[in-house]
Amino acid sequence: MLTAIALRNSIVNGEFTAESAVRSALGAIEARDSSLNAFITVAADAALERARALDQRRETPGPLHGVPIAIKDTICVRGVRATAGSRILGDWAPPYTATAVDRLEAAGAVVIGKTNCDEFAMGSSTEHSAFGPTRNPWDTSRIPGGSSGGSAVAVAAGFAPIALGTDTGGSVRQPAALCGVVGMKPTYGRVSRYGLIAFASSLDQIGPFATSVQDAALVQDVMGGADPRDATCVPSEATPCVSRLDAGVRGLRIGVPRHLLESGVDAEVLASLNRALDRSRDLGASIAEIELPHTRYAIPVYYLVATAEASSNLARYDGVRYGMRADGDGLSQMYDRTRNQGFGAEVKRRLMLGTYALSAGYYDAFYAKAQAVRQLIRGDFNTAFSSADVIALPTSPTPAFPLGDRLDDPLQMYLADIFTVGASLAGLPAISQPCGLTAGGLPVGLQIIGRAWEDATVFQVAAGLERAGVGLGR
Repeated sequence: MLTAIALRNSIVNGEFTAESAVRSALGAIEARDSSLNAFITVAADAALERARALDQRRETPGPLHGVPIAIKDTICVRGVRATAGSRILGDWAPPYTATAVDRLEAAGAVVIGKTNCDEFAMGSSTEHSAFGPTRNPWDTSRIPGGSSGGSAVAVAAGFAPIALGTDTGGSVRQPAALCGVVGMKPTYGRVSRYGLIAFASSLDQIGPFATSVQDAALVQDVMGGADPRDATCVPSEATPCVSRLDAGVRGLRIGVPRHLLESGVDAEVLASLNRALDRSRDLGASIAEIELPHTRYAIPVYYLVATAEASSNLARYDGVRYGMRADGDGLSQMYDRTRNQGFGAEVKRRLMLGTYALSAGYYDAFYAKAQAVRQLIRGDFNTAFSSADVIALPTSPTPAFPLGDRLDDPLQMYLADIFTVGASLAGLPAISQPCGLTAGGLPVGLQIIGRAWEDATVFQVAAGLERAGVGLGR
């Protein structure tokens, strides 16, 4: 499959039309998605209508002119059903489009559909969806990662050259790693959250999936920037990400917290990381040993902060204003039945945990303490960046595991995010890029974490390694 940039240029040069590009994407979905379940909704008619309109335009084409894109079903597109992978929203179709999608469409992109995800983005495997699990195209007996598994699969399977996901604790980076594509979590506040169905508001970020670092950088630049509709989207003079893609890694310091890699990391994942670090050293970067001492608390901190915020955000789904409504004798019973029937087991688990953490008598012991430790984690990163320009880690401690393998063990499922939640808690930019295959042919991801607002440096390192051959070869 062509990269997004190559496809756009081919359309502009007359080798393809936007309509033919969209028809090709829709044909691939029809032919193969029954075995992968990457899409919840395919917007074929709307996509073809928009593609035809683009082909008739005479003004200067945008940087994504005619390029098909897939959108995670927690991100709103006007008039297209948005489920967040849950029964509780029913057939609700939002009357507005998320700012990130709006900006991509203004650049010429064509939305072809909404992708499957863990319900309300709560999961690490895309098995917690009311619409069934998504399967990894490298091995359909295995998970694609989560919660944005459908978007990762859409790119990995060649359905679309780019897709959008959301990353709260690793939900773009981890599926990108397990599906062998590029996935980026921007600095918190760099991309508007307007139109995003909220999970944990102090953590959620919209980020791109792509087959190349260059495509991901372009997409982030197009959709980023201040938005008056999102108070957490910060006006910034941040460097455009595409401007640094050719700068290379020579002279940069790459920090590695070796103490986090002493146990629990698959041997082939660790070997792939070390090969990537050796390659970066060959290219002129230096490797520095760093410490992130409070990262061992990142999982419990995340699962207190995120669930507490989810408890507040998901209170709006009550069967009154929109979405499904269960019958009941009185308002209270209607609330109970609607939420009991509408939410899946994992969402219920997290809502109960979050509500408990916020309840009287427990707030200081759990939520407030978690927020205090979150500041310590942020401080660890600040200290580490005094001796490193970026930090390198595996994205996931293991390759993709079999479907169903961890459904009965939530703790083991949560530990799949052990290397990604730290950057989320600190609000830092982080990318996952392919860095090898296991002997069994499963992708491995390399994670690069940067200072806040230095997303361009993260892309610079990733692009330099990609050009040097760090990818899906062994």
